Amino acid sequence: MNKLALTALMTLAWGSAYAADVLHIYNWNNALSPDTAKRFEQSCNCKLVQDYYGDNEEMLAKLAAGAKGYDMVFPTAFAVNTLLKQGKLQPLDRAKLPNWKNLNSGYLALNQPFDPGNRYAAPTVVSLTLLGYNATQLKKAGVADKANSWALVFDPAILAKIKGKVTVLDSQRELMAAALMYLGKDANSTHPADWKAAAEAIRQAKPYWAAFNNQSYIKELTVGNIWVALGYSNDLFQAQQDAKAAKRPFELAYQPQKEGNVLAIDNMAILKDAPRPDLAHKFINFMLDGKNASEISNQIGATNPVKAAEAFFKPQIKANPVIMLDPAKGKYVALKDLDVKSRRELNRLWSQIKIGR
Repeated sequence: MNKLALTALMTLAWGSAYAADVLHIYNWNNALSPDTAKRFEQSCNCKLVQDYYGDNEEMLAKLAAGAKGYDMVFPTAFAVNTLLKQGKLQPLDRAKLPNWKNLNSGYLALNQPFDPGNRYAAPTVVSLTLLGYNATQLKKAGVADKANSWALVFDPAILAKIKGKVTVLDSQRELMAAALMYLGKDANSTHPADWKAAAEAIRQAKPYWAAFNNQSYIKELTVGNIWVALGYSNDLFQAQQDAKAAKRPFELAYQPQKEGNVLAIDNMAILKDAPRPDLAHKFINFMLDGKNASEISNQIGATNPVKAAEAFFKPQIKANPVIMLDPAKGKYVALKDLDVKSRRELNRLWSQIKIGR
């Protein structure tokens, strides 16, 4: 066989092997940078194929409908518990995850109620639900000192000074949790009296809000149309950076609230029927490497459960107290999944709130 033919045969063989070595993941939108994905492909001599979702319920519904072929999903902690109850996950082989040692034990502890023994899920992205705000405008309105409290979006006396300049998430779980914490109650309470009190707090505040907004609050905050937004820490980081880049004549900031905040831990998990659990373990171990994990925080401003990532953070990330939060300090709570009865009652309350009853 001549050299040209041999080269062609070797290329064909390598290409076939490459095509066969494919990891299929079902991931959050914009959770993994193209550079990180490419570097993983090079590290394992394989191909990474991604489908995307924007909500845990969307992912759970697709899997429940019988979707096949995925190796991995990235559920928030409560959704890990849902998938375990459905028998859809396989345990992680720690022997294949030497970088597990890089994880912050505090986040593993927060995951324990949803994944006992941390057997099925590896934390990868952490965010807080909190308040982002226009510090310049709040100072002018005389309420800048209230930004560390949920009172900024629930107390009518405070809201009267910033009426029409506040948006809240169009999310029944997140908004009810915030109202419960404002009232000094457990964010996961399903007690009827607690829910009634939280719903009433929302009704009293609602006339002062500009909108329920999940989609455009980053832009609205960035351009100065709104002054306070109940949102996610990585979104508010983006708004802050966008305002700086555009040289807006005001300062955007965000911080946790003294009454407590919802902390969401997204995880890497391997499906029970994964075609390539070997590649899935390689991906998890790759993402638990400090340098690789750091790109998540550097690019989207998310808090990082990989302690070894901090050495590779950009200066502005290291200086950000939200991104650098200690899970063992502060009042952080992860939302639990609801049973059918509680979900039905919350839907009823939410409908009444939205239509103004």
